[in-house]
Amino acid sequence: MSVPPLGHLKMLDLSRQLPGPFCSTLLADLGMDVLVVGAPDDPFGMGIPFLARNKRSMTLNLKTDAGREIFHRLAADVDVVLEGFRPGVTARLGVDYATLAQLNPRLVYCAITGFGQDGPYRDLVGHDLNYIATAGALSMFGRPGQMPAIPHNLIADYAGGGMHGAIGILAALMARTQTGRGQYVDISMMDGTLALMAQTFSGFFANGRLPKRGETSMDGGIPNYDVYLTKDDKYITVGAIEPWFFANLCRAMGCEQFIPHEFDSSKREEIRRHFIATFKTKTRDEWWEILTKADICAGKMNTLDEVPNDPQVLARKMIVDLDTPDGEKVKQVGISVKLSETPGSIRSLAPSLGQHTDEILADIGYDPSQIARWREDGSIA
Repeated sequence: MSVPPLGHLKMLDLSRQLPGPFCSTLLADLGMDVLVVGAPDDPFGMGIPFLARNKRSMTLNLKTDAGREIFHRLAADVDVVLEGFRPGVTARLGVDYATLAQLNPRLVYCAITGFGQDGPYRDLVGHDLNYIATAGALSMFGRPGQMPAIPHNLIADYAGGGMHGAIGILAALMARTQTGRGQYVDISMMDGTLALMAQTFSGFFANGRLPKRGETSMDGGIPNYDVYLTKDDKYITVGAIEPWFFANLCRAMGCEQFIPHEFDSSKREEIRRHFIATFKTKTRDEWWEILTKADICAGKMNTLDEVPNDPQVLARKMIVDLDTPDGEKVKQVGISVKLSETPGSIRSLAPSLGQHTDEILADIGYDPSQIARWREDGSIA
């Protein structure tokens, strides 16, 4: 069996909510030994099961001397610490980068926050919706003349925060192989959202024109990059931007007369009306067969209940069945990063909060009587 690519690395994960746990899940799936350090009275427990797999869990009350002592001992022997508190919180708890780097100069310390560690917004609270609004992304979602459409919490939380955090950690670990030193990784969900909008801003900076939602080539402003209702009240998507794909689409839709007019703005609504009427003549799956066989960029809009049985999802093992300790089967999203020689794996399901506390404390030299005293005084649970 191959050794996972990050199997030699250890992380202490102090993060909550979604961005940090998603970041550490990406790394845990690739073999990193992630120890989630939760508060004894954490009302959320281990949170979402998918975001706790491949991890261990212990509880520590970092507001106590014992909690800090234990965390410092653990941090002296790990590669990464991940946290998602407001700026300044870890300093008050005595587990900030400046403190821990004295104990472990090779430590990579990643903080994921909404607005980053500096700037006038650094202390503001927020969630995904607030960050994508500030970054300008929300202004681009929706149809013309309608309220902005809220795209779930995929952009700032998962991509802007979690994925950027994983990239930052891996980059800092790679730099450590050259310098021998760790460093501080400052991840802002708003910054990450801005990075994801590089194409949109590039166009705006080049021509100075403020794009309006629902009116650009990437959000339904042109009929050949849009979503259409089909005969069975489902939806099909087309993305025939290149001229040769647009020509194929027109042929498939029985309107070859429009082929020369892809970039003629005066013809767009006429083309769209034809597409709307024609797509309603067949079912979604019938259209998908027709369009994909004609070499056209198309996609079925699957609902969540359809995704697990999609043949491409099955082939890529992106929805997997896992065995629970009591013999039940549970489904989870699979591993998206496919490595040919050292693939990631799902080695364990989510632990219960604090499941490994005693084991970990024993491993770092504390005896059962001391562990019992700390449990009694609330330093652990």
